[in-house]
Amino acid sequence: MDSLLALLLLAVGAYGCGVPAYKPAASRVVNGVDAVPNSWPWQVSLQYTSGGLWYHTCGGSLISSEWVLTAAHCISTSRVYRVQLGRHNLRQNEPNVKTISVTKLINHPRWNSNLLANGNDISLIKLAEPVESNDVIQPGCLPPPDVILGHNVGCYVTGWGNLQTGGPGADALQQALLLVVDFDTCSLSDWWGRTVKTNMICAGGDGVVSACNGDSGGPLNCVNAQGVWEVHGVVSFGSSLGCNYYKKPSVFTRVSEYNSWISTTIASN
Repeated sequence: MDSLLALLLLAVGAYGCGVPAYKPAASRVVNGVDAVPNSWPWQVSLQYTSGGLWYHTCGGSLISSEWVLTAAHCISTSRVYRVQLGRHNLRQNEPNVKTISVTKLINHPRWNSNLLANGNDISLIKLAEPVESNDVIQPGCLPPPDVILGHNVGCYVTGWGNLQTGGPGADALQQALLLVVDFDTCSLSDWWGRTVKTNMICAGGDGVVSACNGDSGGPLNCVNAQGVWEVHGVVSFGSSLGCNYYKKPSVFTRVSEYNSWISTTIASN
């Protein structure tokens, strides 16, 4: 992490980043389970308005007091957005939820919605007001620049996406353990082939558990050697054949490729 971004994250207060007050469940899972409430306190629900109502569309990660990281494919300039932080169950009234409007939507300059396989599916959202860290809301840490996760490293994907292909979205925040698939494997012809690039992370592909529609933009959470959680990935895409298709792991934008873009964009806005 470069020095500018580190200073921005330190500015959120004494809570720092990546160390939840409520610890995530650490048991191994073979399918998604309800997360411990508020154990992923950087997880946000990105919502848009239609007909006077608000609808969850994507996930995202709070990375500083005023900025959220999400996927560029989640963003449409024709929509009005807000984010909710401290949220666990989308169908319940929860006392600690913070709802904040959005003032800026900044997609990566090399993002092309017609060429998803080129990568750069990453976007920054500036909040209308800074949010103070507390027990249920705090930023996630970013990984060091250019770090590459090893094969079979276990990370957690979190979100309110569909519980199965074509199924309903989750009410309570879900988490699922995914094993990282290295580039050499994921780029094999019977896996993702040339579709996957080095600026992406593959995780999953066992045919059982994966990210799904509605999880887009959310984090791939990996714990470092110091026990601090880092947002290594942004949910980007999966197989059109189904959310948990064998040898078609979930594909994430690799955040460590974009540290400089993140820090310079935040500094200039």
